[in-house]
Amino acid sequence: MTTTTQHAPPTKPRKVRRYSTTDRVVLTLMLGAPALVVLAFIWGPALGSVFLSFTRWNGVTPMEPVGFQNYHQAATIYPPFWPALQHNVIWLLVLGLVATPLGLFLAVLLDKNIKGTRVYQSIFYMPVVLSLALVGFIWTLLYSQDQGLINQLTGANVNWLGNSDINLWAVLVAASWRHVGYIMILYLAGLKGVDESIKEAAAIDGANQRQTFFRVVFPTLKPINVIVLVVTVIEGLRAFDIVYIINKGTNGLELLSVLITNNIIGEASRIGFGSAIAVILLVISLVFIITYLVQTFTKEGAK
Repeated sequence: MTTTTQHAPPTKPRKVRRYSTTDRVVLTLMLGAPALVVLAFIWGPALGSVFLSFTRWNGVTPMEPVGFQNYHQAATIYPPFWPALQHNVIWLLVLGLVATPLGLFLAVLLDKNIKGTRVYQSIFYMPVVLSLALVGFIWTLLYSQDQGLINQLTGANVNWLGNSDINLWAVLVAASWRHVGYIMILYLAGLKGVDESIKEAAAIDGANQRQTFFRVVFPTLKPINVIVLVVTVIEGLRAFDIVYIINKGTNGLELLSVLITNNIIGEASRIGFGSAIAVILLVISLVFIITYLVQTFTKEGAK
């Protein structure tokens, strides 16, 4: 009895795509040029600031290594530092806990395709196209004690921007006005990409609209949540234009970004000291962003 062995048909060898010299040049330029721009304008200055933070330098005389002296001085004998840090934290919390949820709420409403959705989108998004400096100028007119619209309508005589007890909160309203529209557009884009079938399946299972959103829709927005977090942290910690337009970041509006500018390009240029404050601001930003990303991807990997 003989057995026949069936051999698999020979597989065709894969064709290895060969790139021409022109292709390699194009790919190198497309990948290398953006990488060089990022290194030159983002990582280069960031690493340079870290190096300068350990020196005493005014931009003219030779650099003098001082170790951690700049950080120690900022935390101990530089009065504006702690108020500025506190204001930055408040700024970040207001944007993250008030303005961002409000932007999400507006996105959910507009996603329902209510009448006039396009008009509302344009109205809420309009502040986003304005710079913070222009936003500051607009709200300075609204908050003016003598001829401001708010005092005229309410009949009050409140010095909204001159009173250090309330001017931070007044400016945060202006900053949130712009931030809400930005967050709304980000979430609205994410909601438009959610598969309608998962909403229908949740409804069939008996879930109401609130349960459907928080248990089904919102988890699918994880990539948008990461973007929103990064945007909120950056907006909260780099705020500068709006307070500088109002009163140059003084009298209750001190922020770390203002201190950095005043020390680096002020009359008494202290580039090393200003760089130390910039590094502190960078570390605070990374703590928020990295912590969130680690928690997010750890939970995702555990599933």
